[in-house]
Amino acid sequence: NYRKRSMMTYCNTSTIEFPACRRRRVEARFDGGDVTSNGGVVLLGQADRLLGLMSSVVSGLDDPRQPGKVRHRLVDMLRQRVFGLALGYEDLNDHNTLRHDLAVQTAGGRDVPLASAPTLCRFEN
Repeated sequence: NYRKRSMMTYCNTSTIEFPACRRRRVEARFDGGDVTSNGGVVLLGQADRLLGLMSSVVSGLDDPRQPGKVRHRLVDMLRQRVFGLALGYEDLNDHNTLRHDLAVQTAGGRDVPLASAPTLCRFEN
């Protein structure tokens, strides 16, 4: 929403709200705060939730891990890896930083750090 005044353009700073992620409120604003260059992943996460793509893929995988020792579910690791690839981060070592990115966490439906690069490596192998 723009309006012209005295030959200058002023921007209306409205807020765009997304579905909440557990305890985290998700909104797009243009006045600062926590900033990420990976904001498009929130849309990808919403598309995955609506279509159920990652859940469908994981339903065909076996999980031989001991349930009491599992910190990251298979579907969470798959989302993290696929979303990272979609963002252009093909190397697993990029996930040492991405796991703390608020947008990537939110897209995966998490509000805590995601899996580390070594954990994702074991998942892929």
